[in-house]
Amino acid sequence: MVLTRADFKANDLNNAMGVLLRSYTRAINLQEKRTGSLFQQKTKAKELIDMNDNNAVSYLAICAHYIHQNPVRAGLTKSLNQWQFSSYLVLLGLRNGTLCNQELFFALSGISKDDFIEESEAMLNFKRNEWKP
Repeated sequence: MVLTRADFKANDLNNAMGVLLRSYTRAINLQEKRTGSLFQQKTKAKELIDMNDNNAVSYLAICAHYIHQNPVRAGLTKSLNQWQFSSYLVLLGLRNGTLCNQELFFALSGISKDDFIEESEAMLNFKRNEWKP
């Protein structure tokens, strides 16, 4: 996640990410003596929060729910709080971590911690009932 200025243009970040990913790919390919892509095509930047739209649903919270649910949906763990590599416990204040800023996340997403927990569980339960693996 990148916090930007009001005059920021998403295309600038798309271009910068493209340069970064191409450079990284070249370095890894050189190191591993291989060729080809490391990332899916059409990788792009997406504005997670429109600070000018007070009624916008926070795409930031939606992305966090999606990311946190991946290990459960993949069958790697049974619940959101069991995956050791997740920021879920950090956001809930149940584990210390420096990768994720809990205060900033909730301020930018516009959602409370309690609502985030409730939404996470509701979305996961919906997915479990919808998709029977």
